[in-house]
Parts: sequence; structure tokens; C-alpha cells
Amino acid sequence: MTRRSCAIYATGIVCAHLLIVGIALVVAQVFQTMIHSRLKKEITLTEKSQMFEGWKNPPPPVYMEYYFFNVTNVEVFLAGGKAVVKQIGPYTYREYRPRENVTFLENGTKVYALNPKTFVFVPEKSAGDPEVDILRTVNIPYVAVMNELDSYSFFLKTLVSMYMNGLGIELFMTRTVHEVLWGFKDPLLSKIHSMKPEVDEYFGLMWKKNGTHEGEFVFHTGEENYLDYGKIDTWNGLREMSWWSSNQSNMINGTDGAVFHPLINRNELLYIFAADLCRSIHLAYVEDVEVKGIQAYRFAPPSDVLMSPKDNPTNEGFCVPAGDCLGTGVLKVSVCREGAPIVVSFPHFYQADPKYINAVEGLSPNKEEHETYLDLQPTTGVPIRACKRAQLNIILKRVQGFPKTKFINETIFPIMFVNETATIDDESASQMRTMLLIVTLVSNFPLLIVGMGIILLLVLVILFCRNRQRTTVKDETAYTQVSSKPDEPSETPANQPMKNGSYIAMSPVEAQKC
Repeated sequence: MTRRSCAIYATGIVCAHLLIVGIALVVAQVFQTMIHSRLKKEITLTEKSQMFEGWKNPPPPVYMEYYFFNVTNVEVFLAGGKAVVKQIGPYTYREYRPRENVTFLENGTKVYALNPKTFVFVPEKSAGDPEVDILRTVNIPYVAVMNELDSYSFFLKTLVSMYMNGLGIELFMTRTVHEVLWGFKDPLLSKIHSMKPEVDEYFGLMWKKNGTHEGEFVFHTGEENYLDYGKIDTWNGLREMSWWSSNQSNMINGTDGAVFHPLINRNELLYIFAADLCRSIHLAYVEDVEVKGIQAYRFAPPSDVLMSPKDNPTNEGFCVPAGDCLGTGVLKVSVCREGAPIVVSFPHFYQADPKYINAVEGLSPNKEEHETYLDLQPTTGVPIRACKRAQLNIILKRVQGFPKTKFINETIFPIMFVNETATIDDESASQMRTMLLIVTLVSNFPLLIVGMGIILLLVLVILFCRNRQRTTVKDETAYTQVSSKPDEPSETPANQPMKNGSYIAMSPVEAQKC
């Protein structure tokens, strides 16, 4: 056997093995299964100290952008006209949210943690100085008192209204942005505090929320089921709430939005419990996006999350008392926040009934600026970009006994909205790209084997064709006549017969004469 033949046989054997092994690995999905099993195992908080530290101290910076609606025609609104508002902001704060008092429970299957939040003003990302900029907005303590007295007698409400007028307290107030946001000593609340000490004399939308937490959380670590990773087991000791009017609405579903299980697919719904909204919401897949070179799935709340119960009966449980429902795009949360009739929505009433948008002049909802979304890396489930946007509103209506409300039209009045954003930092993005590259190479290793087998198959075909061509050329011989001339006598040995005529030569050249 020649060297060329040995090379052909060896190439064929290696090619066959590579193709058989590669195709078998592709069909069996051995490497994909191995990677998925590894992810399901190492995603738990107890098995990856690095991931645990990242969970305790998230590296991406979180920014809170506060926008306010400054009322420019209070007198017109009190006289029965349409309010005109002008958006001011943002006033941006860096949010620090480490997890503290972390304690593992039940053999590492659950983890207890507090999540205090601290806010630091960032002037270079802000449109003004909150301690200087003046804001005219609804006097929420005033509305809270009216709301509390709504069921009382007309005589009592009239007395309280006269007393408030004597103090010079109006339905709308003028304060700095810092006061409205972080608190000030309110004259009305101070009077109530003197009679009822349990009532705080300070008011602010974020009063006592700087350096505090939203409650005690117990999370699943995913030790028993990777799909439970990060899901909330209890909040303030509760597995379900009690202030809504249905069991489904009272459920505490999903994570706190900071982590999700790995291997996310486009068809699933993701649940987040929002303590500030007093409810869980779900997010659905929207589109594929790319953030800093990382492929991600974008999830966002679909329109049915805040849809009217008439169009989405599952939302009937958020009507308190039962049957007392608002329209599409708004949710009354005063049931879990005693005091004023607070309503939440998306900014500028995005995805809400047009009647709420048209009730106030100066609103212009759009998807790019007002949609809440979450961009998740599907393999790891890690959020790489997030935008949580919510608007705070208050219900203004006529209340008997309070003459200043005599002419106003009932309105869900916008106060402010917040844009909470976070994007993966460059260092973490680089680490994730490297990790995903390794995962991709390992997952596609069987395809590399098949590819090598195909290349060797092509080499084998080329070698075989060239070898066959060489053999054919070698076997083709020229058949030529020795001579066409008559035989000439020649001296030959006596014992050798004379040859005449023609004979076949084994060479294409002319044969020599005998």
C-alpha cells in the first residue's frame, strides 16, 4: 500500500469518527445540557460567592430622576376650568441599595435580607437646584384631611374648613422642590399632631425614605428549583396581602426586580412585586435588544396590567371597595397608604384612558420616555438595563363643607413621576461578554466537530479524485506500430527465428528494428 493510499484511508477514518461523534453530540445536546445544568446549579446564592456578593451589593449605578408638574393656572382650575401643568426636572439622585442583615434560612433554601436605600443628589445630571426651584402643586395634607372627613357631617366639615382658612392653608401650595420631595413641617399637620401625636407633623413625598427600607424580605435561593431563584417568599412576614378584594390580587408574586432565574425564554411572563405599588405586576416579552454588546430580551408591562376591569376582569380585585373601579391606566393605592386618595399610573398617563390625559393640559405620553421596561440577558437572567417609571397622582373632587372645591371638576391630578434607571457598568459588561463567549463556544463544540468532519470529508474527496486521476493517466498507454517498412534481412543467431511484421510496444515512442 502506497503512502498516498494510507493518507486517504486515515483521512476517511478520522472524518467518519468526527462526523459520527459530532452528529451524536448535536442530537443528544450533551454540551447544552451540561451548560444548562451548570447554570441551574451555580446560579444559587449559596454556591457562588461572587454572585452572592453581587446580589448583596449590585455594581450597576441606580439613578432616580424626579419630574414634577408645576401648575400654572390654579385660579382657573378652582373656578371650574382645566388645569395647565408644565413638567420640570429631572432632579437626579444616585441610589445606593445594599442588602443588609443577610441570613440564610432552612438549609440555604431561603435568605432573609433588608434593602435600605440611600439617595445622594447628582447636580450634573439634574436640570436645576431642588433647594432653589419653586413648585406650585396640590396641597396633599389638605386633600388628606378632606378625604378623612368626607363621611362626617356637613357641620363638622364646615368648621374644619373655616379653621383651615383661618390658618391660611390653601388647596394648592408653593414650596421648593426639595421641601415637596424630602419633607417640611406642615402647619396643618402640626395642629393635628398637637391633638394626635401619632400623626407626623412633617410631610414630603419621600419623607423618611432616605436611608430606610421597604420591609423585611425572605427570598428563595433557587437551591430546590432554579426557577424560584430570587422569588419572594414573604414580605414583612406575609405571603399574601389583605387590602385588595380578591385572593389573586393579594398574591405576592415574583422577585423584587433585581434578579431573575437563568435560561429565560420569550414566551414566559415575569412577575415583580412592587412594594411601592402594593401589588405584583407581570412583564411580557417585547423584542430583542443589545446593550453594550450583550444580547438581551426586553420585557415590559403589557397594557392589561392597569386595564379597566370591564376589559380585563382579573383586575376587579384591585377595586376597593369591590365594584369601586377606576378606568384603564390608573390604580388607586390609598388602601395601603392611609390618608390622601393616591393614584398611580405610568408617566403622563401612558397607556391610560384618554379622559385622564385630556383632563389636564400639558401632558404628552409616549413610549420612548414613559414606558417601563427591563432588559434581561436570557442565559443568566441578569438585568443589564432597567427603566422603572411611575407617576403619582391624587384625586381632586368636590367635597361638601369645603367651599374651595365647589367648582372644580373631579380630576386625577398629576403630582410627579419618577424614572428609576440602571445600566450594567463597563467592567461587568466585559466580564459578561467573556463568560457568554465561553458558554457559546462550549455549547457549540459539537458543531465545531461536525464542521471539522465536513472539512476532512472534502479533503478526502479531493485526495480520492486526484489519486484516481493519477492511476488513470498511468494506465493509459500508447499502442504504436514498430515499422511499416518491409523486413530487412539481418544477421541473426542461428537458433533465433526471424521476426517480421509489427508488434505492440509498451512505450509510446517508435520501436527499434530487430
